Formats: sequence, C-alpha cells, structure tokens
Amino acid sequence: MSDRVETVARLAQWKIDNFGPCSYKKSDPFKLGIWNWHFSIVRNRFFSIHLFPESSRISKEHPPVARFILRVSVAGSSRKFIISPVYERLLRTQDDFVWPVDTAFMGRFIIDVEFLDLKICHMNGGEPSSVWSYDGNSQCVEAQRSTLHCLSRMLDEAILADLTIITADGTLRAHKAILSASSPVFQSMFHHNLKEKESSTIHIEDMSLESCTALLSYLYGTINQEDFRKHCLALLGAANKYDIGSLKDLCEENLLEDINSNNVLEMLNEAWFYQLHKLKKGCLTFLFEFGKIYDVKDDEINNLFQHADRELVMEMFQVMLTISNPE
Repeated sequence: MSDRVETVARLAQWKIDNFGPCSYKKSDPFKLGIWNWHFSIVRNRFFSIHLFPESSRISKEHPPVARFILRVSVAGSSRKFIISPVYERLLRTQDDFVWPVDTAFMGRFIIDVEFLDLKICHMNGGEPSSVWSYDGNSQCVEAQRSTLHCLSRMLDEAILADLTIITADGTLRAHKAILSASSPVFQSMFHHNLKEKESSTIHIEDMSLESCTALLSYLYGTINQEDFRKHCLALLGAANKYDIGSLKDLCEENLLEDINSNNVLEMLNEAWFYQLHKLKKGCLTFLFEFGKIYDVKDDEINNLFQHADRELVMEMFQVMLTISNPE
C-alpha cells in the first residue's frame, strides 16, 4: 500500500499497510483548502502523529489556522477508534502539532483527519478568514463589478422588467432575456407559443419567495455565498427542473464540500434522486471508507433502508462488503 492520502469533502485518510521497524514515516501530499498537507508518524517512547502544511510560498505567506479532529483505527471489519480532542492550531511546520497516542499499532491501521474549519492568515493582518466561506467576487476587475452592479439594480428595482414570477408565497419581477440566456427551458417558454409567452407570467410555486430570489440572484450573477449555501438544495431542484447545468454542477460541489455525519444520508438521497455521481461517491466514501457510518444514528440508517430506492440500498451494501473484505 502506498503513502497516498485519500480525500473527500473536508476529510483525509491515510491507510498504512505496515509501519514495521521504522521509526518515521511521512505521507504523500494531499490538498484540502488552498494548501498541500502531510501526515507523518514517529515512534519512540510514544506513537505520535504530526499534521502540517507542505512548505511552500503560500504556507509561509498565508499559514492556515486549522480546527480539526483526528482518529486512528486498526483496519478491518470491526474498526475501533481512538479519537483526539478538537484542536485549533496555527500550523506552519511539522513541529506545530503533535498528537501522542499511547498505543502500539501492529499491522494495517488508518489515520483520519476531519477539518472542521480552515482559516487563512492574511499578510496585512486582521482576523483570519475561512477558506470555505471566502467570497472571491472582491477580486473581480472593475468592469465586472460595474456589470454586476447594473444587473443587481435591474433585478432589485425591476428596471424594464417584462416578466412576473409567481412563487409559493409571493411574486417577483424579472427579465425574459436573462432567464432565456440561462436556461433552455425558459427560452422555450418565451420563444414558442406557450401561455408563458402570452401572459408574461410563469409559475414557480414549488419554490418559496426567498429561494426563488436566490435563484434569480444566481442567474443575474449577484448571489452571495451565504445565500447560496442556505438555499443550495432548492437551487439544485431548480437547476434540474430548468436544465441549468452550471448551477447543478456548482450545487453538487457545494454539497460535496459540506458533507457531515448529520446530513450525509440526506445528501446521499439527493445525489441518487438528481443523479449526482460525484456526490453519491463522496457520500459512500464518507460513510464506509472513512467509517463515519458509526457516527450516524441507528434510527436514521433504518429509516433510509426502509424508504430509499432499492438499488441505492443494494449499492450501499455492496460498498460495505467491499470495504469489509478488501482482499
């Protein structure tokens, strides 16, 4: 087994075949956030685990402040975990974080890290900011900012709006041209002799006013990260219904990044329903490769098995059997 580290969402996993007589071992680099990382293990009086960013210009100029938790387990069908406390550290070098584990590991074992947050330290000082909520729009050139400002005014002030949208709990005004350019479904509505063309009204009553506002903000290029994350599932449904491929891909990436033990089964169902293969694979890897199935409540698992699509349940069992019997 190589020193490769597998990653999914905010987790990384290093499977070690055999430490043998070595006193030191270092993983291959793996990327999470904007940094490349390494694990290393040292055996002297204690078995100790180090986690650190790879030495580079970005790690020197913008070192990470990481909040994370580590787990060590012996590989096999019945994995027993040793779990660290939650740590928060400024990490620059290999010596900035060491977790001593008072246990001797024999044979194959696994080290996991789950990053709860990763913050970037800025060269000009100030509070570190999370890389997972960083809004890159501030980096846009002036022309882009100006265009987005104009589009935002068109939406917010309904400037020359020629379309009414009826949602579940209110109405919005928008522009046929913007919607048509974003979605072939909307384009078909407004360019053929359909009732939407004649009435200049469309019904999106499966979305709330707030969620539909987030959809329009995305189509006009003005949505912020907080609103996108808040309405991500509603946006995914709209992207699928109106064939907005870029939005569907973006929702999948966002959901994949936000997988955790509390939502992984919901994410798996959404992935199956919308045929999001990358998200589905990420959920299954999270549950079985990373052993997070043990963190999910039994009643939630039983509910999934009772109500989920039979093919999905069969695929889950197949993955579980493959992990349990790697040979």
